[in-house]
Amino acid sequence: MVALPLGIQLYTLRHETEKDFVGTLKKVKDIGYEGVEFAGFGNLQADEMKQVLDDLGLKGISSHVQLDQLKDNLEDVIAYHKTVGIDTIVCPFIPEDYWAAKESYLKLAELFNKVGETCQKSGMQFCYHHHAFEFDTFDGEYALDILLNHTKPDLVQLECDIYWVEYAGLVPTDYMKKYSGRCPLVHLKDMKLEPEKTFAEVGTGVIDINAVIQTAVEIGTKWLIVEQDQCEGSAIESVQFSYNNLMKG
Repeated sequence: MVALPLGIQLYTLRHETEKDFVGTLKKVKDIGYEGVEFAGFGNLQADEMKQVLDDLGLKGISSHVQLDQLKDNLEDVIAYHKTVGIDTIVCPFIPEDYWAAKESYLKLAELFNKVGETCQKSGMQFCYHHHAFEFDTFDGEYALDILLNHTKPDLVQLECDIYWVEYAGLVPTDYMKKYSGRCPLVHLKDMKLEPEKTFAEVGTGVIDINAVIQTAVEIGTKWLIVEQDQCEGSAIESVQFSYNNLMKG
């Protein structure tokens, strides 16, 4: 058994939710996942989504919201999430315009502090989800560290994606410990190396998942969230397989 609540990032099931959003949520619940992290809401109104989650007994953990929405439409974003009962908003990605210079990350940090402050005033938490490019270095410092070191920990927290940490050549548990107390959400993923580095069902790759889970407990993580960006076969079968492996311990 996993020592923390276990959710699923619905981006993994994007093709399924496009066809049947509510039906896919039911399948997630039937597998055994306790919560979901959204990547869009399938055109459901906020009160409709809240009713679906309540009926299924699923927790809306968090939601990935694109940067342009955070910049231009934050009040409406917050209102939707509050109605649904989601208390964490995550920026999932930043455009390539930001990748090339330290100054871009410093400007982004200013924006994130403002977004985080607005979220906090509404009783919500703001997080950033990284990929591998944020481990490029500027003046000997990882871009992700620049971003986190220039934002306030209570306003901007980290959704640590262990696959991308591993992909960048770092040890996931070491990086998680670096941000102990600031990492409420962890993306549980696995990696296979052949024929190239790519995504794998949790428990079938090279990442020490048990060590990650133990570290997550130690650093105060609230939710573990399974995500598989690309699945070779059925995505539903993949998330079922990952869940079964995690329940085996």
